[in-house]
Amino acid sequence: MRQRPIGTATRGTTNPNRLRRMDRWITAVHGPALRRSDHPVAVDLGYGAAPWTALELLRRLRTAEPRTTVVGIEIDPDRVAAAKPYEREGLAFVHGGFEIPLDARPTLIRAANVLRQYDEDEVAAVWARLCARLAPGGLLVEGTCDEIGRRHVWVALGPEGPRTVTFATRLGSLERPSDLAERLPKALIHRNVPGEPVHAFLRDLDRAWATAAPYASLGARQRWIAAVRAVSADWPLTDDVRRWRQGEVTVRWSALRPGTDAG
Repeated sequence: MRQRPIGTATRGTTNPNRLRRMDRWITAVHGPALRRSDHPVAVDLGYGAAPWTALELLRRLRTAEPRTTVVGIEIDPDRVAAAKPYEREGLAFVHGGFEIPLDARPTLIRAANVLRQYDEDEVAAVWARLCARLAPGGLLVEGTCDEIGRRHVWVALGPEGPRTVTFATRLGSLERPSDLAERLPKALIHRNVPGEPVHAFLRDLDRAWATAAPYASLGARQRWIAAVRAVSADWPLTDDVRRWRQGEVTVRWSALRPGTDAG
C-alpha cells in the first residue's frame, strides 16, 4: 500500500518566472552534478496551484544537462490533476509530499516557499527526511521568495545536511541588503535578532552597502560587488564576483547557523 503523503498543502501561490534567481543559481552551481549523474532527476516539491515553476525548472536545467527529467510533486491531488495536461517528455506530476514518492533518488530537490507555514522546530526533521531521499552527490535547495521573485533567500543542503545560505535580489529595487530579511527561510527568519549570526551578517552587509555608496554612480551592481567584497574579509563566502554580479552572495551555513556566536 502506498504511503500517505507527508505534509500539509501550501497556499499554492505561484507566478511565472518567480523562481528564476534560485534556478539560475542551481544551474550554475549544481550543473556539474547533473552531468555526472547516470539518471539526473530533479523534483519541484510543492509547485503550487499551477505548474509553471516545474516547466521552467525543466527548461533551465536542460541548458546544463539535456538528459535531466523533472517531477513536480504536490500534496493536493486536485493540483496534480490540473497539472497532468502539461506533462511532456521529461516532465511528470505526481501526488505526494516530503516522502518523495519516486523509485529513483533525485539529484535535486527544490522546495521553494514550502516550509513558511511550518513551525521552526519542524524544519530540521523535514530537511533530514528530504536529504535522506537524495542520490549521492544530490542537493536540496529550500528557501523563500517574494511573489514576483525580486528577493530570495535559500539554504542548500547535501545528504550530510546544510551547506550554505544564498541571498539573491534584483539590485535595482534594493534599498539596503537587510531588506532581504523578510524572505529568510523558516530556519532563520525568527533568528534575525541581535546576538544571532544572521542578524550580524545582514548588519555588516548593510554597513558595507552604506560605505560603498560612492559606487552607486557606477550602478547598483558595482555598489553590491564592493559591499560583498568588503564583508568577505570577515565572513566565509563561498562564491566570487561572477555570482556577485548576479545580485547574489553565498555564505557557509556554519557561519549563520542559529545559536552560534555572532560578532
